[in-house]
Amino acid sequence: MKTVDLFFLYSIISIWIMLVYQLILAFGGYSYYKKLYDQKDVMDLAIKAYKNWPTVSILIPAHNEERVIEKTVRSVLSMDYPKEKLELIVINDNSSDKTGEILKKLKERINGNLKIITTTKENGGKGKSNALNIGFEESNGEIIGIYDADNTPNINALKYLVYQIQINKNYGAVIGKFRTRNKKRNPLTRFINIETLSFQWLSQGGRYFIFGFATIPGTNFVIRRSIVEELGGWDIKAITEDTEVSIRIYLLGYEIGFMPLSVTFEQEPETLRVWFKQRLRWVKGNLYVIHKYLFKVIKMKSFRIALDIFYFFSTYFIFLTSVVISDLIFILGLIGQYYGTDLFTVNVPGNFLIVWLLAYTLFILEISIVLYFEKGEGNFSNFIYTLLMYFTYCQLWIVLSIHALISYIKDLIYKKEFKWVKTERF
Repeated sequence: MKTVDLFFLYSIISIWIMLVYQLILAFGGYSYYKKLYDQKDVMDLAIKAYKNWPTVSILIPAHNEERVIEKTVRSVLSMDYPKEKLELIVINDNSSDKTGEILKKLKERINGNLKIITTTKENGGKGKSNALNIGFEESNGEIIGIYDADNTPNINALKYLVYQIQINKNYGAVIGKFRTRNKKRNPLTRFINIETLSFQWLSQGGRYFIFGFATIPGTNFVIRRSIVEELGGWDIKAITEDTEVSIRIYLLGYEIGFMPLSVTFEQEPETLRVWFKQRLRWVKGNLYVIHKYLFKVIKMKSFRIALDIFYFFSTYFIFLTSVVISDLIFILGLIGQYYGTDLFTVNVPGNFLIVWLLAYTLFILEISIVLYFEKGEGNFSNFIYTLLMYFTYCQLWIVLSIHALISYIKDLIYKKEFKWVKTERF
């Protein structure tokens, strides 16, 4: 068997393992969706009758957020939660625009417990983790809630989260769901909308139903104050602080609950330049988590944590290399045919056009299942975008992941500090 045949078999097997795993998660997400919405009316009645609401401090890090911060503050303070038990802390983190002025005017106009912290050049401008640590030091709540500066949560979003953490003493944190606010802006935001729904019902809902495992998404979640204190705050070196803190919560022996009835809407990138910068930060942040915990997995007694670390590793290394190898073999095979050589021709028997068509069909099926969950999303327009997604948006992710991996390795070699890059607003 030629070397090219071995590489080809490696890529095909790896890709299919990931596709089948994703399909299993899709049916797990569907099962959790059905179970949750069958119980929704009972849960709503229980929340309405509940009286023992704890004090909550909501932290919103804000760096140059003049375009969105007022809407976010008003939306958060409008949530249905006892006003005397709700504290909102906005960390104005070294903003050079009008964020500070807007917050000052809001403080004068709004009747509510709004606290504004303005960082200095000495203690601020070091990323979201650092801003959260600063805000936490000034907070008083038994429960800490986190929202990004571009969020508009639903009126009952906080109650769903807090109720779940109150009645489940083994929960260290509870996460909600986020939706795309500007999904109809252009084809990119439509792809992002489909992507975020897929992530939440596959990677979150599916994992949670099958393995009882979820990871914090960075916004619309609550965490116990005692847990943050025990953790020593957020890791300032982690640029995806949400994933990193999730693993440490599990290592402490606590669980993370997933409550998709709690919904917030957020603004997504509207240009490829902004999308690339944001996703580059995400991938490099996840690579940091893999680097930090991969070789500690053996010592971990938690199968779920080990599985999730391996899933990240598989996504950015095994699956990524498999896709790249299969694409290279295809391209080199075409070149070989042109020049009359079979050096890169695959000799493994089988109809691989059918194999590819089945993989593509599986991809469409998984996303279609997810879109069915969300009211108004299972439409013909989204189906067309799903058909196109494999050849466009998914290919962008391959380019992005390769770039992020090279950049991360270079940062390690040259001991360059990983810096937080803010997502621009529209």
